[in-house]
Amino acid sequence: MESWAFLLAATLNAGTVLAIAALGLLINEKAGIVNLGAEGMMLCAAVAGFAAVVHSGNDWLGFAAGMGVGALMALVFGALVIWLNTNQYATGLALSLFGAGFSAFAGIGYVQEKLPSRPQFSVPWLGDIPLLGPALFQQHPLVYLTMALVFGLIWFLYRARAGLVLRCVGESPESAHSLGYPVRRIRLVAVVTGGALCGLAGAYLSVIYTPLWVEGMVAGKGWIALALTTFATWRPARVLLGAYLFGGVTMLQFHLQGNGVDVPAQFLSMLPYLATIVVLALISRRPEWIRVNMPASLGKPFYPGS
Repeated sequence: MESWAFLLAATLNAGTVLAIAALGLLINEKAGIVNLGAEGMMLCAAVAGFAAVVHSGNDWLGFAAGMGVGALMALVFGALVIWLNTNQYATGLALSLFGAGFSAFAGIGYVQEKLPSRPQFSVPWLGDIPLLGPALFQQHPLVYLTMALVFGLIWFLYRARAGLVLRCVGESPESAHSLGYPVRRIRLVAVVTGGALCGLAGAYLSVIYTPLWVEGMVAGKGWIALALTTFATWRPARVLLGAYLFGGVTMLQFHLQGNGVDVPAQFLSMLPYLATIVVLALISRRPEWIRVNMPASLGKPFYPGS
């Protein structure tokens, strides 16, 4: 039972990285923008967050640094695809490749660095419950803030006026423009917000999830987060559930190895990506799910003068 409790705790921890990044990409796509640069933004944010904590000793400054780097990279991406109308897919891939190379260069001096010790977080009283306490109530506060973010995003998208305008921009930017809404500025705000969340995910990865810096440590999580938006059919609650599903698959390999299951390590390492392919293949068999929920202008440029 203790090993299963540990697996549950590790699943929440691993799923938080995916959930934060996927929620950021969801905001982008609700506005009609596809950003394939999540992997690169997370890598640059990871090294920025790690470096900030090394020099300051404060985790929250590390998170702020990661969000700042992610937002800055997203701002450049947004300026290119929204104002200069460059191809969203090619620009996103270029951003991802740039982030991988730049983070490796910038992080050379931090490979051997270690973060200062930090206190063990625990929810009062609940954290002392046997088995469930360590699994559910001794997580980092950002885990619970991510859950709150999901509910806040649901309210914003489906109840708040600004969220309805954002969805309108993603569905029909021409109609939103005819009503007087600044479509380009709204899309840019959405892109920068999504980039900040991807940056927060990268910083959480290097500061909390695996408190170290190594080249390429995001290891495809940005691409899984991108797939999660389609898996969740652009619904925030489903994003969170999908993130925990993929987080559980990721941690299952370590759980099986720890229990002496004789399975090749290479097979266990590919489980998260195999699960991603299987889920996307299953969703593609029901294309109506995608058509009903996908923003109609997703990936399409907008020309105000046309």
